[in-house]
Amino acid sequence: MDLYQLTAHRLHEMLVKKEVSAAEITKAVFQRIEQVEDKVNSYITLTQETAEAQAAEVDKRLAAGEAIEPLAGIPVALKDNLCTEGIRTTCASKMLGDFVPPYTATAVQRLYDANLVLVGKTNLDEFAMGSSTENSKFHLTHNPWDAERVPGGSSGGSAAAVAAGQAIVSLGTDTGGSIRQPASYCGVVGMKPTYGGVSRYGAVPFASSLDQIGPITKDVTDMAHMLNVICGHDPLDSTSANLQHPDFTKYLVNDIKGLKIGVPKEYLAEGIDSQVKNRIKEAIEKMTELGAYVEETSMPHTDYAMPAYYLLATAEASSNLARYDGVSFGFRVADAEDIVDMFKRSRSQGFGDEVKLRIMLGTYSLSAGYYDAYYLKALKVRTLIKQDFDQALEKYDLLLGPTSPSTAFKIGELINDPIKMYLQDICTIPVNLAGLPAISLPCGLVNNLPVGLQLIGKAFDEGTLLQAAFTFEQNTEHHRLRPEL
Repeated sequence: MDLYQLTAHRLHEMLVKKEVSAAEITKAVFQRIEQVEDKVNSYITLTQETAEAQAAEVDKRLAAGEAIEPLAGIPVALKDNLCTEGIRTTCASKMLGDFVPPYTATAVQRLYDANLVLVGKTNLDEFAMGSSTENSKFHLTHNPWDAERVPGGSSGGSAAAVAAGQAIVSLGTDTGGSIRQPASYCGVVGMKPTYGGVSRYGAVPFASSLDQIGPITKDVTDMAHMLNVICGHDPLDSTSANLQHPDFTKYLVNDIKGLKIGVPKEYLAEGIDSQVKNRIKEAIEKMTELGAYVEETSMPHTDYAMPAYYLLATAEASSNLARYDGVSFGFRVADAEDIVDMFKRSRSQGFGDEVKLRIMLGTYSLSAGYYDAYYLKALKVRTLIKQDFDQALEKYDLLLGPTSPSTAFKIGELINDPIKMYLQDICTIPVNLAGLPAISLPCGLVNNLPVGLQLIGKAFDEGTLLQAAFTFEQNTEHHRLRPEL
């Protein structure tokens, strides 16, 4: 098997035994990028010189007989809304097309400290606003399973890169499903940790009360190792939880006997593709066979999650994106007549259509005459949705359902129908509103396209999710399936 197809933990074993060098792993990944990037278009920026230098440092440590960290020398891709000092960070937008941050995101710095190797910055929907990566200013990213289909979004480049062997692991951000949904579409593992579990410092904000950085990996073991690196308190992020995180690899136990799993009936209701339902039902049967207690439950306010989310997320986006005015940084028109003209034209030309749509929706819902009718009501609905989860998770150890209502759709199929596009996140959005952890992992194929199984856990109980996901993975072959490029 080629090096780029292997998991991080297998490559670590090979590095320690000196069966391979970090330089050879890095070379294999860049050769793979050269081979398939024109078909997939995962990346906006490649950092080959940086990667080779980082790999050489790991090889020096190995040659000196030093012990290395579990992910040292492993090639990683970063979603291009995570700040990297000295390396362009664009958010796939004309507004930040030439922006080079003066600092590095905390989660990224922790990867550097663990001696991972930075391959490059991946494509996304502009400012992480979208479900297909079609809203990028730069180019379309294609699903490695079918080049005519989307990879999901907004972290489509990060998911496609891992699925295509263009990176071994990656980081994305998840505001309403933007890690889990592309992981589902691309047949890889994606996790949104509990809100506050991973520092948001250095992640360009979309909706600050919803955004969360998380990993995308080839299997659950790699996910545990990535969480060990990026989780933890950060004084630079006021929403970072000051908690001691466990060693997540201790939860990689092949046993779910007695685990109580709830299946919200709303997550398998009308609107979910019948073949996707079949894969989820097969996963439920497997969980039951492995000793878990699985039963149907109800989350009565699920139908209100999407409208509440799009009011809250757009309101926060309207506020967060107000900083891009052509003054401090970002795109600025060169021939403005006066300062007002500069503001208007810099924002009109610097932002794409989807971003402008969301800014307008958010500004409207925050305006004086509509704040109580829309934004305040959406906050109350968010509380009801969180209460649904609280009540369900008092009875169950975790909840189970599909990650997405369908498999990957064709490029251009939904781009002119925003409501249908937004509905692709209907199963993931409630989790962000409640601030809970959730993982998506492969559970089969429909017409040779991956289906994602979503497990939702209690706050800061990523361990139980990992154990359930690991047990399912160890007793099925779904995670071994790879696209043929």
